[in-house]
Amino acid sequence: MDYGTYRGILTLVILVLFIVIVVWAYSKRSKSRFDDAANAIFEDEKKHNNTISNEEKESEK
Repeated sequence: MDYGTYRGILTLVILVLFIVIVVWAYSKRSKSRFDDAANAIFEDEKKHNNTISNEEKESEK
């Protein structure tokens, strides 16, 4: 096998890998996990705001 054949095989492998990753990323099974990860920053912000408001209430007492 020559260099051109190796390049062709490598291109095919990379194409298949790309297709597998795209299918995995857009699968319905992974959607809930990705949505949870995307919204995690907002949950942390809510916890932070609740902590601050609780501290303010305690300091007013």
